[in-house]
This record gives sequence, C-alpha cells and structure tokens, in this order.
Amino acid sequence: MEERKDFTKILLDFMVSRRFAELREMVEEMQPADLAAAIEEMDDEDKLKIFRILKKDMAADVFPFLEDDTQQFIIMSLSTKEAGAIIDNLYSDDAADLLDEMPANIVKKLLANASPDTRKDINQLLQYPDDSAGSVMTVEYIDFKADMTVDQAIERIRRLGLDSETANVCYVLDRTRKLLGTVTLRYLLIQPGDALIGDIMDDHVISVNTRDDQEEAAHMFSKYDFIAMPVVDNENRMVGIITIDDVVDILEEEATEDIEKMAAIIPSEKPYIRTGIFETYKKRMPWLIFLMLSATFTGSIITRFESALSAYVVLTAYIPMLMDTGGNAGSQASVSVIRGLSLDEIHIKNLPSVVWKEIRVACLCGITLAAANFVKLMLLDRVEMRVAAVVCITLVLVVFIAKSIGSTLPMVAEAIGFDPAVMASPLITTIVDAVSLLVYFALATKLLHLAV
Repeated sequence: MEERKDFTKILLDFMVSRRFAELREMVEEMQPADLAAAIEEMDDEDKLKIFRILKKDMAADVFPFLEDDTQQFIIMSLSTKEAGAIIDNLYSDDAADLLDEMPANIVKKLLANASPDTRKDINQLLQYPDDSAGSVMTVEYIDFKADMTVDQAIERIRRLGLDSETANVCYVLDRTRKLLGTVTLRYLLIQPGDALIGDIMDDHVISVNTRDDQEEAAHMFSKYDFIAMPVVDNENRMVGIITIDDVVDILEEEATEDIEKMAAIIPSEKPYIRTGIFETYKKRMPWLIFLMLSATFTGSIITRFESALSAYVVLTAYIPMLMDTGGNAGSQASVSVIRGLSLDEIHIKNLPSVVWKEIRVACLCGITLAAANFVKLMLLDRVEMRVAAVVCITLVLVVFIAKSIGSTLPMVAEAIGFDPAVMASPLITTIVDAVSLLVYFALATKLLHLAV
C-alpha cells in the first residue's frame, strides 16, 4: 500500500511540474496492474489527465485493471473517437464486459466509432447469457489448418501473436471451423519445419459450449490444469477461448456470491465500498424479514411449554447453549457439503454416503460434548441428575439432527435446481433452533414428568 502511494505521488509530481517525457518513460517501465493501482489512488480529474498522457498501447494494457467505476468514468469523459480507439485496442471480452455495464446510448456511440471487426466481436459476445462461457470468452486466438506445415504455423503466430489473448495454445480447425485438435507452442518449436500440423496435433480436445455455466468452465480449468480452453457452439464450431485470467475473475465472483448467500444477503455485483446505503439495505432486508418471521416459531414453541418451564426454571438457562450448538453443528456440515458441491467433488448420488458420514461424526461430536457438559452441570452448576440427563441427551440428539439437516438440505437444493448456498447457515440455524426446542421440551416432559 505504501509503495502504491509513493507511485501515485511521483506520478502526480511529474504531472504538476509538466515533466511529461519523464512521466511517459516512467510508466513504460511499470507493470500495467501496478500503474492501474496507482491511478486508482488519484481523484477523478487526475485519473483522466494521466490516462490522456499514456500511449495508446499502454492505455489499452492498463485499462482492464482499473475498477469498473473508473473505466466508465474515463470512457464517458473521453471523446467518442478517443474512447473508440481504446475499445479497439482492448481484447474483445474486456470490451464486452465494459459495454455491458454502460447505458445503451453510450454503447451505440462507442460501437459506431470502433472498427467493424471490433464491433462484430463485441456484438457476438453481448448476445450470450450472463454467467455463460460465451459471455466471458475472447475471440482473439490463433488457429491453424491441418494441412499447414510447422514453418507456416510459426509464421502465422508471428503475424497474429501480438493481437491474440495467448499464443501458448493454438487450435486446429477444418474448413467449416470445426475444432479438430490443439498444438502447444512449446511442442510446435521442437518439430521439423516440414511436419504437418494434422500429424502432430493433439486430437483429444476438451472444450466447453457457449451456453455452459462459467463456473463449470472454471472447474474444468482446475481439473485439467489448463491455461486456456476452447469454446464451441452446438455444432462444435470454435467461436472463442477462455483464458486463466478470466477463470480467476470467475472464481472470485462465484466465491463472493456464495459467501453473500450463506450470510443471507442477496448478491451484489458492486464492491462493498461502492454500494450505496439504500442498495445495501435492499440486499439484506428480504432475508432478514424472512428469518425474523421464521424465528417466531421458536417463540411459539417456548410459549407452548411455558408451564413446564415454570416448574423447572433451570431448564431455561440451557436453551441458548443447545440452540447455538445445534446451529454451529449444522453450519459445519452445510459449509463442508456446499464447498464439495461447488468444487464438483460431491453429487446427489453421494447423498447416502455423505449423510452416513455426518451421522457418525455427529455421534462422536455429540457424545464428546455431552460428556464435557455433564461434568460441568454436576460439578459447577450442581443441578439434579435428571436435569443433567435431559440437557446432555438433548445435546447428543441436537447435534445428530443438525448435522443430518446441514448435510442433506444443500444436496436436495442442488438436485431440484436451487442454489445450495441459500440453504446455508441462516436457514439451517432457524430450522435447527425449532427442532432443538421441540426435542428438549419433549425429553423434559418425559424424563421430569412435567405437565405441558
């Protein structure tokens, strides 16, 4: 952070003293990501000034690393011609992401000033559904024909490499652009110059469809250790590639979304610091209302057993402990299962084995907690043996039930098409609280012979 502030101060000093030649020389030596971070520390007027000073190629390299709000501010502050030039120099997926967030009238003007090829590529990407593989792919890649020689292929890389997202993996297509195989640059360089691409390509190709979910594509990167993956249409014609930098963004986005859902917050695409108070309120309020109303069942249960509690007031003291333990146990199971589902390690067919595992874990945890609690109840709290028995037996049953519910609900949600993250901590805790009280009071009335 301190280093970033130093960069920002130096850049601003150069601008104030109008030492633009030295400024350009300095930024040329900087990594685009570091320069973007330094620009983010400036106020809007200075951001625009320094961006105008950058060379066209450097501006295009820095632009994707800027925050969404900064990107939109710069694009809308530049002339339409200047903005069109930046979009022309962006990779198509970055340009499509930018324009997807902008007003339609601005998009129309920018596309009108972009090159025909850029316009075509962006329009193609914007037609795919949000969160699909097609929406995050780029159309800048290197392709070969099977009858090319290695020398011809290398010459093609020299011509197209700078304008492609990656040259590390190249793709072999037939005359109708159907995907036949892949060739890595490293393998290409060690082959004889007259060898045919069709003879040396790897024809065991793994690809994703344009309509596949982006999270599924990200999981395939993790499974196969890819740095790039081809994207094909329904007829196996290649239309683009997804690269590892896109996957990092996808995983961050999906993880953030899951965390927000597990905390009972409607997911937001904006960073926290840039989300307004009223917008934050709207994202949180629906779940809070639902959980508040569902928690009234807990109060109804306590009211129903009010006479039993008046006979044994000491039982009231252990209600929070039982409810918290049940909620924590359920959350542990649900988070583990949701994580397994998101990593594609667990499927609905694994439900019996998952539940059986959690049942055994629940028994061990429940018995250990009950034994520790029994010692506390007898030595410190000095309650009756029957009261200690009620609390400890309830504890075992609550942990058992909580882990069973926590492991089952996310998998059932996944099977019927709901997001399993929705079935995480808040909802499971509410269900387990109600069940815990019912078990507690049912045992108390039986073992302590209380009248309901």
